[in-house]
Amino acid sequence: MIDVEDLIALVRNYNPHTNADLIRTAYDYGRRMHEGQFRHSGEPYFTHPAAVAAILTEQRLDDATIITALLHDTIEDTKSTYSEITEKFGEEIAELVDGVTKLTNLQLSSTASKQSENFRKLFMAMSKDLRVILVKLADRLHNMRTIKSLPHEKQVRKARETMDIFAPLAGRMGMQWMREELEDLSFRVVNHEARSSIIRRFITLQKETGDVIHKITADIRAELEKENIDADVFGRAKKPYSIWRKMQEKQLAFSRLSDIYGFRVICQNESDCYRILGAIHRRWRAVPGRFKDYISQPKSNGYRSIHTTVSGRDGKRVEVQIRTRQMHEVAESGVAAHWSYRDGERAKNPFAVDPAKWIASLTERFDNGDDHDEFLENVKLEMYSDQVFCFTPKGDVVQLPKGATPLDFAYSIHTRIGNSTVGAKIDGIRVPLWSRLKNGQSVEVITATGQRPQATWIDIVVTGRAKSAIRRSLREEDRERFVKLGQELARVAFEHHGRKATEKALRTAAKTLGLPDETEVLARLGSAELTAREVIEAIYPELASAHPDEEVDARRPVVGLTADQNFRRANCCQPVPGERIVGITYRGQGVVIHTIDCPALAEFEEQPARWVDLRWHSGRHAPVYTISLNMTIANDAGVLGRICTLIGEQKANISDLTFVDRKPDFYRLIVEVDLRDAEHLHMVLKALEAESDVAQVERYRDLGRKP
Repeated sequence: MIDVEDLIALVRNYNPHTNADLIRTAYDYGRRMHEGQFRHSGEPYFTHPAAVAAILTEQRLDDATIITALLHDTIEDTKSTYSEITEKFGEEIAELVDGVTKLTNLQLSSTASKQSENFRKLFMAMSKDLRVILVKLADRLHNMRTIKSLPHEKQVRKARETMDIFAPLAGRMGMQWMREELEDLSFRVVNHEARSSIIRRFITLQKETGDVIHKITADIRAELEKENIDADVFGRAKKPYSIWRKMQEKQLAFSRLSDIYGFRVICQNESDCYRILGAIHRRWRAVPGRFKDYISQPKSNGYRSIHTTVSGRDGKRVEVQIRTRQMHEVAESGVAAHWSYRDGERAKNPFAVDPAKWIASLTERFDNGDDHDEFLENVKLEMYSDQVFCFTPKGDVVQLPKGATPLDFAYSIHTRIGNSTVGAKIDGIRVPLWSRLKNGQSVEVITATGQRPQATWIDIVVTGRAKSAIRRSLREEDRERFVKLGQELARVAFEHHGRKATEKALRTAAKTLGLPDETEVLARLGSAELTAREVIEAIYPELASAHPDEEVDARRPVVGLTADQNFRRANCCQPVPGERIVGITYRGQGVVIHTIDCPALAEFEEQPARWVDLRWHSGRHAPVYTISLNMTIANDAGVLGRICTLIGEQKANISDLTFVDRKPDFYRLIVEVDLRDAEHLHMVLKALEAESDVAQVERYRDLGRKP
């Protein structure tokens, strides 16, 4: 166990003005509180908090974080209390210790849904004070370093949790060294054989080729000396897990991997970075597509560096990272660089990011929805993404993950822009919304008032922010539509029994059905999750059973006509059973039925004598009511056949089909479908909206068609 004086010496290396007395007090208090407690290895428990504190000194963190590490398990595992820590060490440290305690209690290794819920809480904790996460990451790192003392099942569970959550989190925060070590320690547990195999192959390769790292490092130094550039050069073989992941992703054998070595050049200033890049590219051939300039376009966590891959000795590819010393500090510490000390003063590193702003940008897109699995999916998308940089028409830079589309670009600017997107131009040329963006492209988003996100957009976008915004909009839009349809279905069903679908009646139904309120009843009724019969039965079971669904005579489906009156449905709005309707009389032609909201009714406002109050018969209608659907589908082999099959599976008949527009990448067509009622229409629309090859589908209403 590290001695308190040794720990203080580590802190004094970067902060000579440290409060040594307070650290001693915390060390003694923590050791006393944990007295009699032991780890699985048999060591005194306090060896763990002391080791966590030592890990944090490597990042040159402030006294409050070091003391929090020494005390981080006291509230959870000892008789210590929040108030006692506040009294002895102050409010700031007490809050940090309490934050770590709450994270420990999250039990992140539970079921998938619970894990995603906890991931959300973890990010919310980060938003209060990022140092809580720094302590937690150091805590996890020491636990992984000493994991062998745990039972095997627990080792595997901890290792998978580390691989899924803590390692990518460390990477996202810019602490790449910690990410790599956490991955490697987890890999050793989860797939020990694969790791051992890669290490054996490295040893064999070294025997065959000699010390490649030393040779290439010497070559790079020689080129820099020619240019009179002062810089340090370091080389290393990539970590076993990084090698294995690349083998899996590219489905390559170890012998076919080329860039298994990485080199880092650290210089004095930014201009030297570009001079070094020029020297390396003059000496070795650059690999196309493998150059990234994170100096001019830094990552959100403050990371700056130039990455290039060149063909080195014997045609072997090597990756070279070029950065200044200040950039290197941020590259090693990531967001933690904000708290780093140098010579007793808080380091004034111009590249360190403000943790509060960084975490706000990370969490803003995840704090609206309540779908935990969706949240976890979005977080992982954000964490594992590589980057592309595009420009707005004004020249502003937008940073997006690899594979992003113009829709992702639109949502990164503003949710309102994304929701109203109808098209996009890349470098002035109109492109489909599913086009993949490339570095350096200029993107112009085309919007239109009244446009709403389509269900198919979920499959197009790749960023968590865009997916979250689209799902939220679709939920809101669907719910409004379902509630409106549910109101009509409830009204018709209740009126059939001589009742009214009042709020009180629907609240009673909600209570009986175990639903939160009357709006939820209407929403489920509109989305076909509930039937009108079930709602009636919930309040008036005797009425529902007394009126079983009967087949309605297709010749007389409407109530309110005299025996000698003929009728027909208006072509402009094509009403179907379940919708509120009104009749307009035509001399010698009978009655034409319109939906109550049909715009064509406006011309009859001054002719009240021609209006006839009508409603559909309750019961089961025959599927003879034709409606028109306006559809846009992908122009691809077999798509139209699948769409027709999908409609048939909903027991709906296609009576006509007309192509309106044919483009190289899509078709627009009007499909005539025979349906039973509004509920049947809703089922068909819902099935079509879920089909990935359907870009848009809506009910087609043409006021130009005569009634």
